[in-house]
Amino acid sequence: MSRPPFITLPGCARAHRLRTARGEFAVHDARPEGAARGTVLLVPGFTGSKEDFIALLEPLARARFRVVAVDGRGQHETGGPPDEAAYAQQELARDVLAQAAVLNAGADTTAAAEAPLHVLGHSLGGLVVRTAVMMAPDAFASLTLMCSGPAAISESQQARTKLLIDALSVTDMETVWQAMRELDPPEAPVETTPPGVEDFLHQRWLGTVPEQLIATGRQLNSEPDRVAELAGVGLPKHVLSGIVDYAWPVPLMDEMADRLGAHRTVIQGAGHSPNAERPLPTAEALIDFWRGVDRKS
Repeated sequence: MSRPPFITLPGCARAHRLRTARGEFAVHDARPEGAARGTVLLVPGFTGSKEDFIALLEPLARARFRVVAVDGRGQHETGGPPDEAAYAQQELARDVLAQAAVLNAGADTTAAAEAPLHVLGHSLGGLVVRTAVMMAPDAFASLTLMCSGPAAISESQQARTKLLIDALSVTDMETVWQAMRELDPPEAPVETTPPGVEDFLHQRWLGTVPEQLIATGRQLNSEPDRVAELAGVGLPKHVLSGIVDYAWPVPLMDEMADRLGAHRTVIQGAGHSPNAERPLPTAEALIDFWRGVDRKS
């Protein structure tokens, strides 16, 4: 799971609920000083939340982008029903399109939105946003897939995800959390972990709807290759990853970028979560890509 480097919002951002035609979603919303040159919708991955992008908010806002990071349906502070069907990939994609509709219309601001809307999906979020883009490409100015591959996750991760699905089907979230802590000790020593992060990770896990994890875990294990279909969508595309990735091997993402004709970025020193592990070079890469899209439009 992504581990945010800190959990305190920067001064440019606020937490609120984005009202859409498909319900309310908890968001972190960072605003630039003056007019925005674009709006960015950030969609988190499996077991993730809006906090995974917290270190990107200030540098992106400083570059004059409005940034909206969202908890998807059933994630952390956005509620969801105890029904696996509610988390089918097309349902989650329709949620993204409802969020995009509000941001494109400026319905949550005092003026209509004129700046382009860029969408980014991390890991599982990449699978969701690519479906949203294929359903309604005109809703977005560009698509970034961050540490998200062409099809199902690696076989080793499929096995781990199946174990998690099986456990969630028969026991409670707290018991599963404690078992995961024993299998995977903390990634950072306690003395170097910023205050509050460990407690946040625990509370985020308990706030996530188990049926959401079960349904989306099955998607990760069975996702078909839809790269050819996505390549047919005439939208600027960006594939960004670290130098290693446990979910999708980096060479597989290299090949996907070639098949998509996408801009490709590899963040040195990062793994599956460049947004949390190397936020400043990640922000710089995103800004360069979005500015390039603006120049071509």
